[in-house]
Amino acid sequence: WLGLDWDEEVRQSTRLDRYREAADRLRAAGRLYPCYETPEELELKRRLQRAQGRPPVYDRAALSLDAQERGRLEGEGRRPHWRFLLDRSTAVAWDDLIRGPQHVDPGSLSDPVLVRADGSFLYLLPSSVDDIALAVTHVIRGEDHVTNTGEQIQLIEALEAVPPAFAHFPLLRGAGGAPLSKRAGDLSIRALREGGAEPLAIVSLLACLGTGRSPEAVRDLDELVAQFDLGAFSRSSAIFDPEELDRLDARLLHHREYEEIAARPEMAGVTRELWEAVRGNIGHLAEVQDWRRIVEGPIEPVIEAEDRDFLARAAELLPPVLDKEGWRAWTAALKKQTGRKGRALFRPLRLALTGREAGPEMAALLLLIGRGKAQARLKGEKA
Repeated sequence: WLGLDWDEEVRQSTRLDRYREAADRLRAAGRLYPCYETPEELELKRRLQRAQGRPPVYDRAALSLDAQERGRLEGEGRRPHWRFLLDRSTAVAWDDLIRGPQHVDPGSLSDPVLVRADGSFLYLLPSSVDDIALAVTHVIRGEDHVTNTGEQIQLIEALEAVPPAFAHFPLLRGAGGAPLSKRAGDLSIRALREGGAEPLAIVSLLACLGTGRSPEAVRDLDELVAQFDLGAFSRSSAIFDPEELDRLDARLLHHREYEEIAARPEMAGVTRELWEAVRGNIGHLAEVQDWRRIVEGPIEPVIEAEDRDFLARAAELLPPVLDKEGWRAWTAALKKQTGRKGRALFRPLRLALTGREAGPEMAALLLLIGRGKAQARLKGEKA
């Protein structure tokens, strides 16, 4: 829906043999070791470390187990999970394409679990194996994965491959400054789509958040690709403001040609003339159907008591030809005969003809409504 397609589909469920082979290579190299602690035992260790003012880092107790002790634990029914042995002799450093030079001290990290006791794999091993196999050149993600990067670089190097380039975006914040959360369901792509957001407005906004550029709606993704530069993004958190998205939606629609959107489901029954008349006054495409119903009718005209005589006279003076010249001549005659002008002249006409206080240019709408319906509405009749 967003126009973001993929070049290849990769299913990890069909690549399990690759992950097992990689795990075997790590075991043979002494970089993957078995651990037998239960979740409860690990939690107790972490609590004790915190109580002593130490970081909750795995103590590598399993490395001191000999074959006899491992056999005893397995005889008790314990099945090992497998941890990757981090090299703690030096910091892991990389040049992040957004954050600049970065380093992680492996001594501050627990050796990550790569294989669960049931033989299934956690995120780190499959993602690293796939990055190598697919020749991934760039990993672009949120800054909450910066710590993972040190582990991932060591793991890829342990598999005798060259790590990709990494870029970590600051996490988005809402208009109030609070971090965006997965619980903010109204900002999911599904919710935005159901709410009428334009896909190009979404990608236009996301592509410039954090760059300092003012968001501008683009006509296609190629335009965004040409503008994209990782070096333009700030390390500071960007603000995602739904109101800015609404403004982009509206600007995008205001310049959309009929041919570009005629096939959209929201455009069912909408003519070129109607689209060109109303596109400058809608915020979401679905709103065009509101104006179609107003033009086609029937609607109840809104007539205030003090305007009845004025509107009756307007019905009498309605010209036979309802084009822009006809609109100008009609309103000029009304102004001359009733003495009304400005809001007192135009507001009652709009309310009677459309039932709304505001909207598109009335000259264009009047032509679409037609003389018969217009005359009936001016007389207070449903039409």
